Amino acid sequence: MKYPFLVLLALFSFKAGASTPEQRGLQVFRQVCSSCHSLNYVAYSDLSDLGLSVVAIKDYASQHQVADGLDDDGDPKTRPAHPSDRIGSPYPSENLARLANHGGLPPDFSRLSLTQQGGTARIIQILQSYASAPEGTVLPKGSYYNLAMKHRHIAMPQPLHDGQVQYSDGTSSTIPQMSQDVGAFLEWAAHPHLHTRRKVGIFTLLYLIAMSILVFFLKKRIWKRLRISL
Repeated sequence: MKYPFLVLLALFSFKAGASTPEQRGLQVFRQVCSSCHSLNYVAYSDLSDLGLSVVAIKDYASQHQVADGLDDDGDPKTRPAHPSDRIGSPYPSENLARLANHGGLPPDFSRLSLTQQGGTARIIQILQSYASAPEGTVLPKGSYYNLAMKHRHIAMPQPLHDGQVQYSDGTSSTIPQMSQDVGAFLEWAAHPHLHTRRKVGIFTLLYLIAMSILVFFLKKRIWKRLRISL
């Protein structure tokens, strides 16, 4: 009976490694993507599911300001973000986000892998498909050549470049590598509590299995005594 609980202990004591694709994707998001894109449905505390420590989460949150009502003069005031706050947008309003991006609104990253047609694979394809426009090609103003798009242009400038990020685990930061890592992070962001739910599900199954075995042997013991008494 002790072995299921040993497995359970191992599962709950497991910490995400320092080189998971999701963690590298978070690093790319922080250094590159977060200047334009939001995470409106992911809280700083959710990052613990990626293996970040409480101290690291508090430090990350404290680097950002969030709205905190009005001061005595009626002007908006802010405070450093808490781990319980959502990561949110780099822009204070949608209008300012459009103004900074030629009228376009950068999509929120929280559910992008679910809302983007083609899912994560499509996002990775777009990130890897920037190229120089052929001679004579005229692009719409504020557009960039991208082979993955139907009309061969996209409003977002190329975000990733080789060597742009220095991964903490020493992984080479090529465009394909960073694209895959961002894709993994977006998959996680769409289901930030998936790992925890899986752990709880495994715990529940192991508990039910253990209880079923105990009840089975208890039933046999009780009926064995009844048969002897009869």
